[in-house]
Amino acid sequence: MKKLFLLSVLSMFTILRTQASTLTNDNEATGSITGKVIDESSNTPLPYVNVIIKNKADKIITGGITDEDGTFKIGNIPDGQYVLSIQYIGFKTITKNLSIDKGNRKLDVGNISLEEEAAGLDEVTVVAEVSTIQQKVDRKVITVGKDLTTSGATASDIMNNIPSVNVDQQTGNISLRGNENVRVMVDGKLSNVPVAQLLKQIPSTSIKSIELITNPSAKYNPEGMSGIINIILNKNTNVGFNGNLNFGLTKEINARFNSSVDLNYRNGKFNLYGNYGNNIGNSANYGRVNRLDDNSIQLFDFGNNNKSYLYKAGLDFYMNDNNTISFFTNQNKYDGKGFGSTGVQYVNQPLQLQTLDNVNGNLSSQYNGVFNHKFAKEGEKLDIEVDYSKFNDDEVANFNFINFTFPPNYTDFVYTKREQTVANIDYVNPLSEKAKLEMGLEARLFETNIDYSSTGLSINENQDDIANNGDEYIPTPSTDFTYKRDIYSAYANYSKSFEKWTVQLGARAETVKEDANAIKTLENSTEATPFKNDYFQIYPSAFFTFSPSEKNSYQASFSRRVDRPGLQQVNPIREWSTPLISSYGNTDLQPQFTNSFEINYTRNLEKGSITSGVFYRIVEDEINRVLFIDRLDLNKSILSFDNFDNTTAFGLELSSNYRPTTWWNFNASFDLYSRKQKGIAEVLNAPIETATANDISVSTIEANNIVWNFRVFNNFKATKKLNLSLFAMYRGEEEGLQFTRKPMFMVNTGLRYSFLEDNRATFSFNYNDIFNTMKFEFEGDRPFPSAGQFNWESNTWNISISYRFGGGKYKALQRKNRDNNEKSGGGGFL
Repeated sequence: MKKLFLLSVLSMFTILRTQASTLTNDNEATGSITGKVIDESSNTPLPYVNVIIKNKADKIITGGITDEDGTFKIGNIPDGQYVLSIQYIGFKTITKNLSIDKGNRKLDVGNISLEEEAAGLDEVTVVAEVSTIQQKVDRKVITVGKDLTTSGATASDIMNNIPSVNVDQQTGNISLRGNENVRVMVDGKLSNVPVAQLLKQIPSTSIKSIELITNPSAKYNPEGMSGIINIILNKNTNVGFNGNLNFGLTKEINARFNSSVDLNYRNGKFNLYGNYGNNIGNSANYGRVNRLDDNSIQLFDFGNNNKSYLYKAGLDFYMNDNNTISFFTNQNKYDGKGFGSTGVQYVNQPLQLQTLDNVNGNLSSQYNGVFNHKFAKEGEKLDIEVDYSKFNDDEVANFNFINFTFPPNYTDFVYTKREQTVANIDYVNPLSEKAKLEMGLEARLFETNIDYSSTGLSINENQDDIANNGDEYIPTPSTDFTYKRDIYSAYANYSKSFEKWTVQLGARAETVKEDANAIKTLENSTEATPFKNDYFQIYPSAFFTFSPSEKNSYQASFSRRVDRPGLQQVNPIREWSTPLISSYGNTDLQPQFTNSFEINYTRNLEKGSITSGVFYRIVEDEINRVLFIDRLDLNKSILSFDNFDNTTAFGLELSSNYRPTTWWNFNASFDLYSRKQKGIAEVLNAPIETATANDISVSTIEANNIVWNFRVFNNFKATKKLNLSLFAMYRGEEEGLQFTRKPMFMVNTGLRYSFLEDNRATFSFNYNDIFNTMKFEFEGDRPFPSAGQFNWESNTWNISISYRFGGGKYKALQRKNRDNNEKSGGGGFL
């Protein structure tokens, strides 16, 4: 059935290409203007620059913005005399007189260099800084290299500075618009490393930019209720031999060191590039939880000694003007050592202590190849891409107990192996100056195997004794968990531009086959828990853009998306454990589907821009947390997942890039969203000393609240070489199913100084959380009334130095960014 489906789509693809070619009709009465905008000082492309076409009466006829590589194309221009105006905040405006007539309808103005706008201030020259957060039609782009507040050891350190993004410092889970159902990509590709771990393994100096895509089209894979976060690593494409060197040191309690080197050689038909980055050092976090029903206290003190090494190498081969072959590989090696203790203190009893000694090592490898073909017709192209990745992780965790009657000391062994292959065919055909057709096929084949064994003992679940009185123990069963998922999909997008309108309609069809099995080996027998799930879905999308003038732009969009359960959400092997709570997956978990609506408005001002938007989501078969009381020990709890009824969510966002003066510019963002969660919790209706399983009652709980966040980044240009920054963030109170998190805020400051010829070297200093206010403070009553607080190393200082060499920008092969990731619930699943 799958082969027949794919063959049918491929046949349709071939027929449509043939028919589409016959529809092409270049209007003899209109022309086009193309070119590229670059920064004069650094000779690098400038994205999102305003390109305006005016007639001789100074009336605006049409316009657009430059792409990621600084290029632009303005089409459907009638014959006549025009003025081309290039405008960008912080740069001098460039104008050119142009003529379009019958003999010259395809104008290429080549490279246009923009010069920074300068002004005098008390004999000190100040230059306006280009904004580091750019609002595109379908995404926000944050340029990490130019943002003083993004200095930190890892990707996880800088994510909290990104608008609408939050990182849970305890679990490492990332959320977008308050929802953890977000896809995280690296270079538009899937990583087999769990999300929380991935963010800690990527050195911040290896990151070029971060993209937030909140309502992706059918061209993207449909996973992720709240959208896509794409982390783009550095890739140098300068002519000749050149590169960048970066070194950084971060410290509060412990020192963490990171560095990277980017090298590139471009000559003739070949572009060879490589990147090495590392992140080495210790980190600490600590906290306490007070249980109010029995006056007990849990004390937490943990540390990590992690070493992460990231290697990237690639080759672009320009066969001719129409054919390019490209290959790259990412290799990420990680060695981690965790250590710490969890103490439980009851009234008038000795301290009970669980200590942990954890050794974890993994290697994640990715291999990617692309063939790009450009047809004779301008804009028509075909991309064929194959991506293979594998991940091997070996964990040994030693647990020791003091003053506990059970369990005895034990060691857990967990080995994880994952493999994924993704193959894509993408075709783009401009049907006319105003219409475009995009089509594609994709196959994703994923398989993982987790082997778990332990030297410990477990309570015999089959004994007849009631909970808390059982004394029959057996060796902890070993578990072999295998999970396979194959996805075959096809998509089509059609877009058409009118005078002031742009419409894009698309749909993606997917057939999914899931096959899982957990085999538990007991003393004298085995127990299998198989799971199968096959389904077919169509995911439509629609985008409408209205631009009545160069200053105003409106956009409305709709998409249907899916959140497939993450590996940790279906994995029956424990994710983590403390003396009083353990987390496990649910093998019967079903996917949840989301219908997302979004409206945005952008207003271009004389000195900046303002973007506002609202979104609304309808979630079917919502996945959420469930909290049970452990039947084998009523003093303990089990955390898992389940599906619930349909629910809704809404929110609004407001962001602005503004330059009040030539020496000060800022980016500010505000987001407010509803967060509605449903879950199941159990309550013990008798004193723990005399309670039995019959005293447990089950209730459905709901957390429904409004959360708001605010961020502002200020950049001050003191001189042409010295920049100062001030960053502030506030995160409002948030109610969850287990507890309510109290508000959080922090203030960061920093400076950046450029020196040597052409400002090739840069020194940066950042002081984060200068008032030491970042802490995770909470209170709750499920399953027991409690209050607590967790702290981590947030009050840090960071110094870094970078040096670049070489020059001469050259356009390299641009890969498509795809959403290939899976739901990152629990420990995350990529």
